[in-house]
Amino acid sequence: MQILPYGSWPSPLDAHLAATHDGRPEYVGFVGEEVWWTAPRPTEEGRRTLVRRHPDGTQESFLPPPWNVRSRVVEYGGQPWAGAALEDGPLVVFVHFDDQRLYACESGSAPRPLTPVSTLGGGLRWAEPQLLLDRGEVWCVLEEFTGTGPTDVRRVLAAVPLDGSAADDRSAVRELTDGRHRFVTGARLTPDGRRAAWLAWDHPRMPWDGTEVLVADVSPDGTLSGARVVAGGPEESIAQVDWQRSARGGVHYADGGMQYADGGGRYADDRMRSADGRMRSLGEGMRSTVGEAQSADDRTRSTEDGQHPPADCLLYTSDRTGWWNLYRDHEPVCPREEEFGGALWKLGHRWFAPLDNGLVAVVHGRGATALGILDPETGELVDAAGPWTEFASTLAVRGDRVVAVAASPRSAYEVVELDARTGRARVIGAAHDDAVDPAYYPEPQIRTFAGPDGRDIHAHVYPPHHPACAAPGHELPPYVVWAHGGPTDRAPLVLDLEIAYFTSRGIGVAEVNYGGSTGYGREYRERLREQWGVVDVEDCAAVARALADEGTADRGRLAIRGGSAGGWTAAASLTGTDVYACGTIRYPVLDLLGWATGETHDLESRYLDTLVGPLAEVPARYAERSPLQHAERIAVPFLLLQGLDDVICPPAQCERFLARLAGRRIRAPHAYLAFEGEGHGFRRAQTTVRALEAELSLYAQVFGLRPPGIPTLELVQ
Repeated sequence: MQILPYGSWPSPLDAHLAATHDGRPEYVGFVGEEVWWTAPRPTEEGRRTLVRRHPDGTQESFLPPPWNVRSRVVEYGGQPWAGAALEDGPLVVFVHFDDQRLYACESGSAPRPLTPVSTLGGGLRWAEPQLLLDRGEVWCVLEEFTGTGPTDVRRVLAAVPLDGSAADDRSAVRELTDGRHRFVTGARLTPDGRRAAWLAWDHPRMPWDGTEVLVADVSPDGTLSGARVVAGGPEESIAQVDWQRSARGGVHYADGGMQYADGGGRYADDRMRSADGRMRSLGEGMRSTVGEAQSADDRTRSTEDGQHPPADCLLYTSDRTGWWNLYRDHEPVCPREEEFGGALWKLGHRWFAPLDNGLVAVVHGRGATALGILDPETGELVDAAGPWTEFASTLAVRGDRVVAVAASPRSAYEVVELDARTGRARVIGAAHDDAVDPAYYPEPQIRTFAGPDGRDIHAHVYPPHHPACAAPGHELPPYVVWAHGGPTDRAPLVLDLEIAYFTSRGIGVAEVNYGGSTGYGREYRERLREQWGVVDVEDCAAVARALADEGTADRGRLAIRGGSAGGWTAAASLTGTDVYACGTIRYPVLDLLGWATGETHDLESRYLDTLVGPLAEVPARYAERSPLQHAERIAVPFLLLQGLDDVICPPAQCERFLARLAGRRIRAPHAYLAFEGEGHGFRRAQTTVRALEAELSLYAQVFGLRPPGIPTLELVQ
């Protein structure tokens, strides 16, 4: 074991390696029997491609560069593709990021546009496409700008003809709803296609504040009629809605639980470890019975027996009890103090998916998430076994097959398939590949700290870790507190090579799920109501101080880092506390007044009504809390990182912040790196490399570290 100071440990995990492994698969789906998903390509200008998995397990990128499968609806996007298996091969419709047009593509042919280009404001945008081949249409969410401002926008459900007749003709797009609601999700159709259900909400609510379920009849001519609200309201958040054909069944497995299968899957016993290193399985306690799974036919009533056919049941996740739980026809099916839903940041998030046999695949948990199979008749819930500690909010089902995206502290996000009949699970795509020896990966600790007034603060602590290096016995390590974005979001417990980039060099990381985070019930996330810039700052500081008090971290070498809403928390922490010796502020909110008066996109344009308070009622609070108004209070070095194409947290806020600093006689050392071609969040490998190396150089200069091979960041005053 080599004895070296913290921050100077040599690591094989460089910034380029972290950058090229950035991102994760999203939006899984079936095209016939094949599984498809979108995947990041950081080295291809940050585009997202569409990956096709053939029945033999081989994978290919269905679309070459520069095709970029990504929607800009509500700026954060949503489900950008749909597909169907035809006799001659797959038919896929997708949104291309650069022009936001909807395209159709058959195998072996070039994509052809289905929708026109609009030069007004942000143009025409599409999300959650659904192929209705019998109608020759694609049903989508349409976002249409009506003026030049970011809030001059309307959203409706719309039908796009598949024959391309709307490619240059906006009038050929058939609108299905009247635009009375500001925000809508894609329509979910009953199995017989006679009814549709979708979610809607309006300003100033965000979707985790209150949403409504609307149900309408689908006429033979494809129009929607009789739309009515059947669930939800201003104080009830419904995160997802769908339909299921009623059937009776149970969760029965023929063997002893979930297993890794061969035939293209990957065994991962070496990764089936909890954060403390003990072997475990997410399916501990799983029930199993001898015998084959009961078939869907046995569980479905038949009209041949003189009985009525099964009804279409409405499924949705509601937080009316304080937790997002699953309901069927307005009755709870598995009431628990845990979440079966989450924050609807992107249209098309799916936390549950009904199976044909009456069961439901669910992503659920408290703080972390698991994949389970739920019997709505009995409430029995059986979780998939495996190494995964986090399942993303994307699911697809076909027959007994359930496809999800999952990760763990030892593996990045990968595509997982669960056989709901046998209980076997395996990795089928984007399989984690150890780019370095896993001995360099961090070993996280799940912690709960006491905050002001004794409130719980949830966090993941990643101590410095290196298989061949240790620090001198008298030295305490530097730590960086990470504040996640959102702020209505949370930090998952998964392998993140950006965290490993620091911990493998001897710098600890503490991810704080401060009050306001999801995953712990509505009461926990509403701690931030009118308290943004207070509770989040206090909670991060409480974790930092606790780590120092217990002798885990060096009190004099604490930093804070965050992006987006986390960038706000980092900046507010530097202007409002003396806890940190430096900070990294990434694409932040810095000026509440500017953000509330037209500087951000429509989705979050009224977010501050709940986070801070209505501007008309508490205008002084907007100035009091904004880091822009207190830039002179920053007395420690900081790094400011910004994408120049960011329309959510625009660069104008950073520029005003720096201009205010320029007027000071004594200024804190700082650096500002702005990146062309980057929006909200960095996607290009070269950007991530530059940002990570600059951040490490900042800590090295402030903390007196000597990381080998890192370019020096020039700090100005």
